[in-house]
Amino acid sequence: MAYRGIFKPTNPSKYMGNPMKICYRSMWERKFMKYCDTTESVIRWGSEEVVIPYWSPVDKQRHRYFVDFIMEVRTPDGVRTLLVEIKPKKQCCEPKKRSKVTRGYITEVKTWLVNKAKWEAASEAAKTKGWEFKILTEDDLFKKSK
Repeated sequence: MAYRGIFKPTNPSKYMGNPMKICYRSMWERKFMKYCDTTESVIRWGSEEVVIPYWSPVDKQRHRYFVDFIMEVRTPDGVRTLLVEIKPKKQCCEPKKRSKVTRGYITEVKTWLVNKAKWEAASEAAKTKGWEFKILTEDDLFKKSK
């Protein structure tokens, strides 16, 4: 997913930050930005506008996690605020143990550990504010109609 660029919203007033500086780092993020920008029930949204501190189990240091998206959504019950992370499904679960430990496997394990730490911190931060934290994968972004 090496697709990057600047997103130009059709509804810049809905964007929480500077609508001239909205960067996407994948086609999946771009697709979600389009959804947020054009969906009527999305009141406001932002990309990498929320920063959450977390402790990395890999290097044992404090880091900052820039959550992919924040969005305020109108529902029948009122307004919900969601923090949303876009990730490949493969990165959302612990890698299967392998008989041979390769560099690729070590990288997968480190990625999983860091992602897990970020998501735990984001879940806690969201909960304290009465928000929700969601992880969306290709299954969510590219649902096929039955």
